[in-house]
Amino acid sequence: MILADKIIEERKRNGWSQEELANKLGVSRQSVSKWESAQSIPDINKIIQMAEIFGVTTDYLLKDNASRANSEHPIKESVETVKKLPTVSMEEASEFLRIEEKNAPLIALGVSLCILSPILLILLFGFSSSGILGISENLAGGLGITILLIMIATAVFIFISCRNREKRYDFLKTEEIDTVYGVTQIAKEKKETFEKTFNMNISIGVILCILAPIPLLISSFLTEKEYIISVMIGLLLTIITVAVNMFIRVGIINSSYDILLQTGDYTPDKKKASKVSDKLAGIYWPIVLAVYLAWSLPTNNWNVTWVVWPVAGVLYVVVVSIAKILTSEK
Repeated sequence: MILADKIIEERKRNGWSQEELANKLGVSRQSVSKWESAQSIPDINKIIQMAEIFGVTTDYLLKDNASRANSEHPIKESVETVKKLPTVSMEEASEFLRIEEKNAPLIALGVSLCILSPILLILLFGFSSSGILGISENLAGGLGITILLIMIATAVFIFISCRNREKRYDFLKTEEIDTVYGVTQIAKEKKETFEKTFNMNISIGVILCILAPIPLLISSFLTEKEYIISVMIGLLLTIITVAVNMFIRVGIINSSYDILLQTGDYTPDKKKASKVSDKLAGIYWPIVLAVYLAWSLPTNNWNVTWVVWPVAGVLYVVVVSIAKILTSEK
């Protein structure tokens, strides 16, 4: 007797409908129907779970010639004793990947706007200090800050929109999951296909980050004119923005495959650690914003205080890494 027939026999032996068995296993009725018609095969976690529910061994379910009489457990455990994991269907997996692919360039755009936001302010201060544009520093600061806030507000709107679109799949990133037959294979194939694009973008982004300071370094040796230095700072930020944009776009898509496969940064253990980093981010970035405003508003040195953000970004990586180490030791 094949696995499909054994599932039917054991389900009927317990007097359950397909829907009732599906509820006990945390899958859809269609999944059970496909198993029983041999259109698909349950993964190993579901086979183990069915063995517990039916009160038989996994050998009996998997071996065609195994006898049920020799495979019954001495004590039949109830379904409540089996750990239930959230199950991801093929439709949910496809929708999740579609959303992540749509969000990736938008989130990258939002981050790019945040990095680029102080450029106009820096340029206006540089040109006004040199007397080239014929405008006062107050006017330059007011115009620059206005543009900065508009760009940040646009970025925040993008982040909120993307967040609302994907929040129903938060459990994929924070909880251990189970997937129906075929999801893992599709995720693996997509990840393998995307690997070349991912590696190329990461490589180019790293090279851009290494080369970005060169124009500023060269200009600082050749001249002390503020407007030239301002232009070079703007160029540096623009190059960094291009690199970061590339990192984020491919990073989000690549991570979506890891999420479904529960590999990389999304293994069950690392998901537990990520809950700590999420809580940390909710505390850390408001503090950074408070420091930025507390320094900028009284001094009005907006052309200098923008350095808070890149420094905070670097420190955040360090803080999160320390938090993950401390969490894993507990």
